[in-house]
Formats: sequence, structure tokens, C-alpha cells
Amino acid sequence: MLTKSPAPQNPLDRLTGAGLAWGVGTYARLAAPIGAAAFALYILFSAFTAWVMPDANWDMLPYLAIAEEGTYPDAQALHDYAYNTVKSGVSAGDYKALTDDGGGFRSHMAENAADFHSLLGMYRIKFLYAEILSTMSAVMSPVEAMRLVSVFSVLLFGAIALMWLRSEGALALAPVVGAVLIMADFGDAARASTPDLLTSALLLGGLYAYVRGREVATAILLFLAFMVRPDNIVFLAVFAVLLVAFRQRAWGALAGFAASFVAYFAISHWAHHPGWWPHLWFSSIEQHYNMDGFEPPFSIVAYLRAFATSLLRAVSLNSWVGVSVLALAGWFAADRAGFRLDRRAGILFAALVLGALAKFTVF
Repeated sequence: MLTKSPAPQNPLDRLTGAGLAWGVGTYARLAAPIGAAAFALYILFSAFTAWVMPDANWDMLPYLAIAEEGTYPDAQALHDYAYNTVKSGVSAGDYKALTDDGGGFRSHMAENAADFHSLLGMYRIKFLYAEILSTMSAVMSPVEAMRLVSVFSVLLFGAIALMWLRSEGALALAPVVGAVLIMADFGDAARASTPDLLTSALLLGGLYAYVRGREVATAILLFLAFMVRPDNIVFLAVFAVLLVAFRQRAWGALAGFAASFVAYFAISHWAHHPGWWPHLWFSSIEQHYNMDGFEPPFSIVAYLRAFATSLLRAVSLNSWVGVSVLALAGWFAADRAGFRLDRRAGILFAALVLGALAKFTVF
């Protein structure tokens, strides 16, 4: 049966087709360097925005305060230092937003040094971040020190991610990783003056070292990640349990957990941390104005209500739930296609999934 010949293409169609063919062929030949360059540009852009467009958040105040407690032992003097430092380092509009919410929590803390000081135990526990800020503040503005830590964290995270992709021969997928970071609000984390991205970068480095079998580096980096944010103990505990249960030799990860476990109790005692339930109450139930001696009785009803509120907020306002589901879907698709994780990586993936669920359940 005769078929009609396709109509001859016009010059524009031929030019477009040739251009697309050239682009596809070029990317196929240079996928790895192009992918690495695209990801590196995204990381550099994120670092640049972290410096020039930082997010002024209220947590800056207690973090700056705990960094200089040794210099200002008096609660009022420490309060004045923290607020004056932030005032001189952010715009007038940002400072007003941090100190005036119409008579609410922020307005109260701006006027009450004793109540502000009572909150510091929940921040003092992040020992390493405070020490870094204290050291850097000796040579630069404390607010600029916070921004520089954020910039360093972005660059460190990006460098480790590129190293990991290169070691797996997957640099061509670097733009996909960048897209996932965009969906996960990596840019917002980079702009925030908090220890979150620093601990993420150190944790990523520790997990990369674990996968590569670098036990000493694994132990050091996981412990440093814990010292920046001690709530990493939840993930480290889950990881350690899985390693023991599956009899996987990984003394670096186990040593990192053991050191963190011991340090957790020592740091909590030293920092005068109020404890799990009072901290959860403050974060998820009600912002209590003075945490000194605050010990509300445990209530399963209050806990479930806080859990439900956090779940609703995570699903409707945050991106990590969607990103996690996409990661699970990607793992399932890759596994069905025959690309299976090796034993060490499989245990790590399970620990990440269970650790995220445990962290969400506990706090």
C-alpha cells in the first residue's frame, strides 16, 4: 500500500532540526562537564545570595547571645548586646520585624532580658556553632560572621555533592540533583542565619565517607555534625541500630554515634537544656515566655495534637515531604530497572528514611 511522502521541510524546520541534533549530540559527549558546571554555578549563585540577600530571622538573636555569654555574663548586658548587634547588621525594616509583632512574643523578648535569657538553653546546646561564631566575631562583625558561615556551608555542601557524584560516575545527573535542591528550598536554607545547612554539609560529608569506607573521616564528620546540631543523635541512633542489626562493619559510623551519645548528655547538662518535652512544648505547642523551671506534665493528648499540627504544616507548607516521596519513587524505579544499591548504601538509605520519620515523631 502506497503512503504519502512527508512534505518537504522548509529551511527553518531544517535549521531547527539541525540545531537540536547538534545540541543533543554535544550534551551526550559533554554531559559530565556540563552537568558539573551547571551544578557548580547553582551552588555559587546560592552562596552569593546567602551573602547579599541573607534572611533576617529571630533565631539570630539567641545565637549571637550564646556566642558571647562569656563576655556578657549579666542577662541585661547580654540582651542589649544581641539586640544592638542585630540592629546594626540588618535593615531597619528587618529589625522592626524581629522586635515588634504587636505585643506578641517578639515584642516581649525585645523588652524582657530575663525571659530572653531563659530561652538560651535551647540554643546553647548547639555548642560548635556558638563557638564558631564567637571565634569569627573577634575579627569581623558578628552578623557578617553568621553570613560567612552560611556561605561556607553552601560551598562545602556543593563540593561534597560534586565529589560524591564524580566518584559514582554520575556527574551528568548533577543538574537533577540541583533541581531537587531547589525543590527542597536549599536557597532558603542557605540564606538563613542558622546552623542547619552547616550540619547538613557535615552530615553529607560523613555519609559520603561512610559509603567510601573512610572510617576515620566518617567518625569525625558525623560527630562534628552532631556538635553543630545535637538533634542529629536521632538519625545516628537509627543508623547505628541498623548497622548492628545487619552486621555491617562500619566502625567509623558506630564510633561517631558512641561519641555523640556520650557528648549529648554532657552538653545537655552544661547547656542547661530544659529537656525534650519542655522544648517540644515551646516549639510545637505554645511559645512559653520564660523557660526557667518550666516543666509541664507530659500529655499524650497535647503530644498528638502537636504531632498532627506538625504533620499538617509539613504537608501543606514544607517541601521535604514531597522531596522524600520523590526520592523513594526514584529508588523504587531504579531498583525495578536493575540498578540496586549495594549493602552499605542500602543500609544508609534505610537509615535516612527511618531517621527522618523518627526525627519527625520525636520532635
